[in-house]
Amino acid sequence: MNWHATYDIYLQRFADLKAAMAEEVGNAERFIALSREFSELEPIVENIAEIQATQKEMAQLEKSIHESSEDAAFTALATEEMQRLREKLPELECQLKILLLPKDTFDEKNAIIEVRAGAGGDEAGLFAADLFRMYQRYADFQKWRVEVLYTHENELGGLKEASASIKGRGAFSQLKFEVGVHRVQRVPTTEASGRIHTSTATVAVLPEPEEVDVRLEDKDLKIDVMRASGAGGQHVNKTESAVRITHMPTGLVVFQQDERSQHMNKARALKILRARLFELERTRVDAERAADRKSQVGTGDRSERIRTYNFPQGRVTDHRINLTLYKLDKILEGEALGELIKALTHADQEARLTGVSTD
Repeated sequence: MNWHATYDIYLQRFADLKAAMAEEVGNAERFIALSREFSELEPIVENIAEIQATQKEMAQLEKSIHESSEDAAFTALATEEMQRLREKLPELECQLKILLLPKDTFDEKNAIIEVRAGAGGDEAGLFAADLFRMYQRYADFQKWRVEVLYTHENELGGLKEASASIKGRGAFSQLKFEVGVHRVQRVPTTEASGRIHTSTATVAVLPEPEEVDVRLEDKDLKIDVMRASGAGGQHVNKTESAVRITHMPTGLVVFQQDERSQHMNKARALKILRARLFELERTRVDAERAADRKSQVGTGDRSERIRTYNFPQGRVTDHRINLTLYKLDKILEGEALGELIKALTHADQEARLTGVSTD
């Protein structure tokens, strides 16, 4: 690759965008589109500028060493600095290659995360609740906004299933690595003999589409309203606030009853339905990711897992990259989850740079 020509292309485009933005200040829609591209190019241009500055500094040092060959002290210092720059340059070029990797078109979208209890009965439900809280706390650390869309609890306070919308820049790009079966090994609070049990929960992460991404036609929707059931005091079974929406062309069904308002339940159900339809289309056009939505989470069987949370040893192991961290508490608090996500992101980038699939 002719890197100098590549540098010129990006630098020229960056300059053109800067000039165009100045001319389009009064056109909000055009200005926003230009600003978005400008922001995407900015880290690339900054990296190129650092590479060029390093190359220039190396050339100047080489010239100085040649002109001052009789000054041993200066030559030694200059040679040491030249070695440092020689080591720095490949790192900068590698960073640029990563920046130039094709972007996942959904990376900048908000995310909808769904957690479901897998194998293990009530203990699986308690673990699902732990994971759901972990993602909420991680979102707090990232200063993302979390909207719980629905929760379905079991008798012990665990979760049969739960879903949340997580809004923040790059939310999907980070959380997409959480997709799959998560396994826990611990002694349940209900276990009198102290025996370690193994349970699972499944996690699905969907890019949250805008309304313009997925248009829902009224003729394709069957909307049923009914009385809510379960906990809720006097409100339960008094009003028909629960909503079930069936998307007739695909057969997808979404049920929502967490809100007291039928209007709010319908809005949330439509948001979830839109995300699931968007995911179906995404997987259809991107066969490398999955054949269908079920491939994200597998069956929930104990033998399938992307990560194990071992309580007796206080460790978390991600089996995709063979990484173990002895920070179980901090990971479940969301504080150290970023270390796992960062390692997974780096492994994905390395695999893409070498042309090796991580699927």
